[in-house]
Amino acid sequence: MGLIIKQDTMKPIFTTVGDNHHLLIIPDSEASANGHAVLTYTYSIYTDHYNGSGEFIEKKERKLHLEIKNDPDYLGYITFEQPGKLFSYTADGPDEITVDEVHELIEIINHYRDTPRLWIID
Repeated sequence: MGLIIKQDTMKPIFTTVGDNHHLLIIPDSEASANGHAVLTYTYSIYTDHYNGSGEFIEKKERKLHLEIKNDPDYLGYITFEQPGKLFSYTADGPDEITVDEVHELIEIINHYRDTPRLWIID
């Protein structure tokens, strides 16, 4: 049975990878047939110019995937095709992250996925 959580419980991830590259990671929740969101497999990646302050998160969360490609902070997305085994990074924004940053980010997101208490907004 898959893990089901409420759509509004997944919160953005603020992290730093590589040589002090601040990132904002937004889990892309999808609604299932019963109206709840399932644990996401796709994470949108943005440069975080605000050092984790949370400014403009709501604006970025509400954007459709067609709109985010025009956002200068958008760096693409990571998809977990088989969690723990197969991942892909799609650099479809105006800039991209390095291979080393992708590997580091996958480790960070895996930790997030494996630690449900990090998902809940207080």
